[in-house]
Amino acid sequence: MTDEVTPVPDGPPTGALPESMSPAAPAAADLGAVDRSLLGLVDRLAVLLERSELTELEVEAGETGLILRKAGAVRTGPGGDPAIAAVPVGPGPGAAAATAEVARPSVKAPLTGIFYASPAPGSANYVQVGGEVAVGQVIGLIEAMKLFNEIKSDLAGRVVRVVAESGQLVKARQPLVEVEPL
Repeated sequence: MTDEVTPVPDGPPTGALPESMSPAAPAAADLGAVDRSLLGLVDRLAVLLERSELTELEVEAGETGLILRKAGAVRTGPGGDPAIAAVPVGPGPGAAAATAEVARPSVKAPLTGIFYASPAPGSANYVQVGGEVAVGQVIGLIEAMKLFNEIKSDLAGRVVRVVAESGQLVKARQPLVEVEPL
């Protein structure tokens, strides 16, 4: 038996999932292909959302639901630090103001899944704003395909902002924690 990934057609989603991901699809034998196909669909929907003027996309199929949202123009993280700061650009008063994102080094998600900031509900978070993080230190967990993956920092420094919200979907290469090198 070979794993086969059902291609997702280009263009706007029709609201229906490919046949291989329907509730009637084979359960245990083809689970790997179904998971890969579903993650591919999530990535394609995210691209469609980014290219559109929509701010949110919600898809439901049977008992499965998915909500994708664009990041807001100005959001505040824990401690009230702005994620995006307004920075005037131009020769002086009367000139149009533009916004620029404050670029900080960040630990990025290595895979798409649900992010958890602590090892268990009710326990302390792995990292706190203002705390220090070392290379190799666990900063959170990402649940993907029913497995919990420890996410380790590839940076050392002071945690400026925890970008990802616990219990929320994160995409691969999405910033999780912003770090200011010491």
